[in-house]
This record gives sequence, C-alpha cells and structure tokens, in this order.
Amino acid sequence: MSVLAVSASALKRNLTTSANAPRMLSGRTLAPTVNRTGSAGLKILAVLYKGGEAAKQEPRLLGTVENQLGIREWLESQGHEYIVTDDKEGPNSAFQKHLKDTDILITTPFHPGYLTRELVATAPNLKLCVTAGVGSDHIDLDAAAARDIEVLEVTGSNVVSVAEHALMSILLLVRNFVPAHEQIERGDWQVSEVARNAFDLEGKVIGTLGAGRIGRLVLERLRPFNPKELLYYDYNPLPQETATQLGARRVEDLKDFVSQCDVVTINAPLHDGTRGLVNADLLAHFKKGAWLVNTARGAICNAEDVAAALKSGKLNGYAGDVWNVQPAPKDHPWRAMRNALGGGNGMVPHYSGTTLDAQKRYAEGTRKILENYFQGKPQRPADVIIGRGKYETTSYGKR
Repeated sequence: MSVLAVSASALKRNLTTSANAPRMLSGRTLAPTVNRTGSAGLKILAVLYKGGEAAKQEPRLLGTVENQLGIREWLESQGHEYIVTDDKEGPNSAFQKHLKDTDILITTPFHPGYLTRELVATAPNLKLCVTAGVGSDHIDLDAAAARDIEVLEVTGSNVVSVAEHALMSILLLVRNFVPAHEQIERGDWQVSEVARNAFDLEGKVIGTLGAGRIGRLVLERLRPFNPKELLYYDYNPLPQETATQLGARRVEDLKDFVSQCDVVTINAPLHDGTRGLVNADLLAHFKKGAWLVNTARGAICNAEDVAAALKSGKLNGYAGDVWNVQPAPKDHPWRAMRNALGGGNGMVPHYSGTTLDAQKRYAEGTRKILENYFQGKPQRPADVIIGRGKYETTSYGKR
C-alpha cells in the first residue's frame, strides 16, 4: 500500500480565528476561518485508488494515489500537509492512523474509505469531508451531522458518465453481448447460441428506480430507442413538465413498478431506505426474465438473492459496476454468476463515474470546495450533504 506525504510533516498545526471573517455555508455561520497570514496549516488526508503503471503513463488519471487529484503542489503552497493513501482497511491502515489528527478527509466512491461512527469518534480535529465524485454513503452521515462535520461532494461531476454506463449495460444485457464476445475470443462461431437470447430494446417497458440527476439522464437517453413505455419510481415526483418531456410515468408502489418492467435500472443513493431494497421478496415481483442494471450502489441489492434470481431464470441478466464491498472479494457471487444459458453477467469494476472526463470534473470540483473552505466563501448549495449539524439534501432519504 502506498502513502504519499509532504516532507514538511512538522508544520505547526494551531488554528487562529479571524474575528471579523466567519466562514459561511449557504448563509449560515460555520467554523472560524483559518488565518493564512501565519504558519498554521491543516492536515488533509485523501484515500484514493492505486493506479499503478497506468497512472504513471496517464496523468489524467487524477483520482489515483499517484496523481493525487492534481492538488498537491497547490495545497503545499498554501502551507497544508497532504497525505494520500490507498491503504484503508483495519486499525493499522494508513487511513485509520492518519485520521486521528486529520482536519479534512477526501474520499472517493471508487475506493471508499469507510468513515464509521466509531472512526468519527477517533478524529477530534475532523471538520470537513469531501467526496471526490458523487455518493457519500461510505460516510456515517448521522455521525458527521452530530459532530458538526461538513460533508460535501462534487454534485453532477459524473452524472453523464454514469448515465452512459447504465445505458451501455442495458444494451449489453438485452443484446446478449458478453456471451457473443466470449464466443469470438474462444475462436468459436455459433450465431444461434447467441441469438437465442438476444432481443431489441425497442418495444420494451423500461423503468428507473430513482429519478434524480442520473435517473433523468438515463430516461432521456432511452427515448430514441422507442421503448413501449418509460416508468419511474421515486418518492419525489418529477415536475409534470419534466415527466412530459421525458415521456415517463410515475408508479408509486415499488412492487407494482418492478412487475411492469422488462428492464429495471437503479439510479438511487444508498441510505437506510434503499439498503437491501432489492432482495428475494422484491425480486419475486419482477417479470420472469427481466434484466436488472445497477450503477448506483451495490448494497441496494442483496448479492446472494440477485445471484439466485439469475440462476433460477427470474432474472435474465444483471449488470453494473457497483459492489456491496469494494474492492470486491475474489469469491463474490457476482463475479461468476450466470443465467441458465451461460450469460447474463455484465459486471465490471466500479469505474462508470471515473472516466477521464469525470476525473477532470471531480478533481476541479474538489479543489473548488477546498478553496471555498479555506477562503470562507459559500459552497455551491448542490454540493452540500451535511451543513452545520444537519442534512442539506433529501437525496439520502426523507427526514
């Protein structure tokens, strides 16, 4: 595991208050502004994924420990200490050791440093958590709110990237693409073995579980395929004008919703109301042979129940890039599950929201959040998950 730190680790760490310059977030006074006229500096810890040789060859892989979101030089010039690591598991990990005196924590959904309530208690200096990307469910948000720790993410930075991946995943399942490609790799050529389970997307009923930023983009991109109907399930109904433009109909009962869909795509955040939502009980209400795509969060689905549904034929396919544990263990049931015809698995590592285009956006967004924090400027409201002791969004469930 790698840990990259500034050489000036002995920077003086006292914070001084500017009496006339309180920091503001969405109009509310927060913690005191750090005085940059002295030698004070903050300790900033980033938990990113290891890029290896690819990150050395491709500097645009900004979300890696090697390229460090492209902010090391800037942070050091501001007098801050910057620790970057991919070592995040267990009490002896660099993550947990450095967390104890960290002021700002930067994490990513693609290699999440899980900030539990117990770990929050070990971090008395922690004031700000920034998700480089979208989705802060790896942080105990209730614990952060109770401690007045701000939690922000770079809202919108990867919504197009994820929506495109969801659409790709739907197509590769419905068209039976993976078994067809595997056949070519083996040197075989048997069209009937592939075509027997390949269908058109046109004329299908397609529904999104969750109609937020990504769900709406998925619906928008599905319209040109001329589906029979587009449905959505969300506790927040779309504005009527938006629903009309998308040609989408809301179904208020979840079991009724899935029972109507040939394809279900999950585009909802992970919170107490969605964790384990797609389980054996709900899967029993799916159409036999439906396809399920999940590019939201793996823990929304029960892994064993999905694998069993695929094996039994209740599901014809399951695809996505999110796993209930990341990195996924080698024996995770989603790695090798198949339908009765040997296909139906479109799982990949969690990368839908970390294309090079998305990495540029979330790296720039992370820097902007930090700049606002250092300078006492208001944050972009859409980025704020936890403000001063309370939720500032409904994305993580009704409250």
